[in-house]
Amino acid sequence: MNNALAKKNPAFPNRTASPIGIFDSGVGGLTIWKEISEVLPAEHTIYVADSAYAPYGQRTPEEILERCRLITRWLLSKGCKLIVVACNTATTNAIAALRAEFPIPFIGIEPAIKPAALQSQSGKIGVLATRGTLSSALFADTSKLHASGIEIYEQEGKGLVQLIESGVTDGPQMQAHLQPLLAPMLDAGIDHLVLGCTHYPYLKPVLNELLPKEVAILDCGLPVARQTRRILEAQDLLNPANEGSSELYTNGSPEVMQQMLAKLGRTGQVYFLRYVS
Repeated sequence: MNNALAKKNPAFPNRTASPIGIFDSGVGGLTIWKEISEVLPAEHTIYVADSAYAPYGQRTPEEILERCRLITRWLLSKGCKLIVVACNTATTNAIAALRAEFPIPFIGIEPAIKPAALQSQSGKIGVLATRGTLSSALFADTSKLHASGIEIYEQEGKGLVQLIESGVTDGPQMQAHLQPLLAPMLDAGIDHLVLGCTHYPYLKPVLNELLPKEVAILDCGLPVARQTRRILEAQDLLNPANEGSSELYTNGSPEVMQQMLAKLGRTGQVYFLRYVS
């Protein structure tokens, strides 16, 4: 593989020890980072939250691609051997261009429509996602490919990313915001709710309070972590070390990011990243 664009980082003297880069429009991708860290505990990771530009779902495809290019170049300057685009909207709008432009593996995010469709007993599933994801060609293709004969009820999660980015994931404010979003899907009789944004797994506790017990909640965190391991194995890039490390960056509020880490049961030093502001 040609890795000419990926600079060697003195902290990681060989390719197998080089870090995995992970980025999202904000703190949502930490839910993916957590799964990757647990599935691949020996790997070094560098996470970037582009919170100053969240949510991506309200930006144009051109703006999203430019943000993704900028962050990718920065991660490559840190010596990353693989990059996970831990954002549904960024995946749908930018990952094809990133793969064409940069000579390292990229892993993207897809809503868990396939397992929801396979497991559904009612033949009705709900998808809670951003406007950018629901209107994308990738979402339409995935739905057509994996959910033939299944009724999909789409719901844009208006305002959810902004609330989560401000640290609100539960309580009366979030419950009041979620109830009208969930009501049409519940009225339709869904038995699976697909979380189509990496921010939304933070809402699982409150969703479990609001949803009937027979409605299963699916997200893509663990499948993405397993796919990351498969790609590293296939390219002989697994780190043979016993323990990895993490670097966490944001161009938003480090304090909010620390708060969101705590909600995931994790801790870590968060650095303010002015370069991608």
